Amino acid sequence: MSKRLWQVVSVLADVLFINISMIAAFLVWFGGRLPIFNFQPYINLAVFITLIQIIFLYIHDLYKPERTEGLSGILNSIIPAVTTGTLLTASLTFFARFFSFPRAVFLLSWIFLIVLLTSWRLLGAFVLKIDWPEQRILVVGTGELAKQVIIELEDRKEWGYRVIGVLGRKMAQVGRTIGNSKVIGTVTDIVPILRENPVDRIIVTTLIRQRELLEDLAHSSETEIKVEIVPDLYEILIGRVDYSLLSDIPLIELTKDPVPDWVSLLKLGGDILGALFLLIILSPVMLLMALLVKATSPGPVLFKQERVGKGRKYFQIYKFRTMVKNAEAETGPVLAGTADARVTPSGRFMRRYRFDELPQLFNIFKGEMSFVGPRPERPFFVGRFIKAIPGYTERFKVKPGLTGLAQVSGSYATTPANKLKYDLIYIYHQSIFLDLKIIFSTIRVVLTASGSR
Repeated sequence: MSKRLWQVVSVLADVLFINISMIAAFLVWFGGRLPIFNFQPYINLAVFITLIQIIFLYIHDLYKPERTEGLSGILNSIIPAVTTGTLLTASLTFFARFFSFPRAVFLLSWIFLIVLLTSWRLLGAFVLKIDWPEQRILVVGTGELAKQVIIELEDRKEWGYRVIGVLGRKMAQVGRTIGNSKVIGTVTDIVPILRENPVDRIIVTTLIRQRELLEDLAHSSETEIKVEIVPDLYEILIGRVDYSLLSDIPLIELTKDPVPDWVSLLKLGGDILGALFLLIILSPVMLLMALLVKATSPGPVLFKQERVGKGRKYFQIYKFRTMVKNAEAETGPVLAGTADARVTPSGRFMRRYRFDELPQLFNIFKGEMSFVGPRPERPFFVGRFIKAIPGYTERFKVKPGLTGLAQVSGSYATTPANKLKYDLIYIYHQSIFLDLKIIFSTIRVVLTASGSR
């Protein structure tokens, strides 16, 4: 069975057991009867109850089979998912004023649901064998911990794990065998080794200079590799750690996706609806800006330019034109400065209050951009920044934004290196509340024209 089919079967089984748990709770509480007065509210809300529980099971990664290995792994995900879903369902019946829905039924269904969802997953692990895609893994380190990691990976070959080699610190270690895997090079050789050997995952088991390792990866073309470290006490003490387990070995992922899929979905929905709403109510302002551009400078009203988006994919960004026509005909690509002679008088006004960015609502509506994120750059400058600024490729893990932390924290001409620091702070700490804070700060910046000179 493929992983995708396993996920479909899991959702269907969960839908069945969620409803069986509710019905069983009614039968137990009412002594084997289903009184219509009490049972009717459940029938009315069955779809919503099921959907709420499925959403929280998804949020807690219960449709990622690799995250639910063994009884403890399953329970650690199911208990908080079912508890949150049950509390929300109970609140739903209260606000819907279904007072005939007995509260004891929720407690009983909570117990039944934990038992049933856990039991079928344990049984499914033996019956529903998954054909896992191959994961080619490079282990960094040659000590006892590296050996332990390699042994654990080899014991899980049915999960698709394949150790392609080990990296040591010294050339003298090359050729040695760690577990059943050979040392194929040193840490300093990591970039050429990655170019010659397809790798999906790197596990760092030794106290190397991890910053330099990541900088090497950033300068290489291998940007989609999952990098994990076995943490020491320092990494655990410096702050909150989000970790996964390889048997009893904790792993911290350094290159993880900034937000879960469900948060990205929620943000996408908000972006599309918000962009549509603003396009409607701001259409008079946009019409006025278009007339202003046309009246004060010859040339097109809209300015289209190629930019780099999420996953380093190119797209056409829309802006009201703020520079003279063919501004770069003689100079070639040049970053805008604080006193750029190419900017028209109307363009200076629009830049001051960010009116020139309004057509990007179309980019947001098309799904190419988000309201909040790193500002998109041109391919010419992206190529330069990737070579000059370590970690610059991290910006492409999220959609570019109409506004961002760098735009409300720095000036219009903040250096690319400083902008990257703001972007990375946002990318790895983003939340709905941070997005709202940036949006309100942007409104303040627009109204006061601060940060635009």
